[in-house]
Amino acid sequence: MSQEPIRLATRASRLALWQTEHVASLLQKAGFATEIVPMQTTGDAVQDRSLAKIGSKGVFTEELEESLRRRETHLAVHSAKDVQSSIPRDLELLAFLEREQVNDVVLSFNEQFSLAKPGIVLGTSSTRRKAQLRRFYPEATTAEARGNLQTRLRKLEEGQFDALVLAYAGVHRMGYDHLVRHVLPTQQFVPATGQGSIAIECAADLNPALKAQLKIALDHPATHTCLLAERAFLHTMEGGCSIPSFALATLDSNGAVRLHGGLISLSGEEYVEEIQQAAAADAYALGVAVADAVLARGGREILASIREHRG
Repeated sequence: MSQEPIRLATRASRLALWQTEHVASLLQKAGFATEIVPMQTTGDAVQDRSLAKIGSKGVFTEELEESLRRRETHLAVHSAKDVQSSIPRDLELLAFLEREQVNDVVLSFNEQFSLAKPGIVLGTSSTRRKAQLRRFYPEATTAEARGNLQTRLRKLEEGQFDALVLAYAGVHRMGYDHLVRHVLPTQQFVPATGQGSIAIECAADLNPALKAQLKIALDHPATHTCLLAERAFLHTMEGGCSIPSFALATLDSNGAVRLHGGLISLSGEEYVEEIQQAAAADAYALGVAVADAVLARGGREILASIREHRG
């Protein structure tokens, strides 16, 4: 085993630290000493603009990746949905931890909160969620809700929103299950690529023997297979967190991967989805095939419209 501690780069938010402590515990069980290295990313520092308007790729990952390049850390711990569609050649995604429940959920302090009530204001920072809400709950209004989970909950308590729409995984990990009023169905609210999983990134030239040991300690093969399909979809779509694409892969008991992927316009009016299935060994090719089908059936026009809208 490695003599020096495995240094883990992470965002400084409470959720990111929780995720990294979980990674550290798995490594410690495998016999590794660990050290957590928190840092602030561009996405954390810039709170007065939406993620789409910040515009750069890797807004929650770039600083962590630079620490890998400088050999200041061995591993970077990310929420898998924050990882950009293309990974630089000098880095690699080593492992994906077992996935949490993938649904989006609606949080409110009002125990009687209903999505059916006209005129409600729903806070979210996700371009995808805003578009899906406009499609499936057109009478609701969406509002920008940046910040960590605690900041968003403070804004909710202050009355800036009637409810928040967030990923269940982060809500659950931070212990706010009691505020969940609705669990949104994945058939309509298909999540973002990687939602619910933790991704582990390293330098591509990290010591191969060490890399293999770390992968054994951290990787969940079924989750890795599903995310391979989802990330192939995202890469082919040339999308990121500012594009309202969605993809969810599931693995059945016979080893087949089912991928539900698509794209929605900012208004929610235009919607293209595709569902295909393939053997686990063909997960990457499945992601490419689903993306190609979405692009061919109107996705290219939706993407062009979004880019034109943003100038």
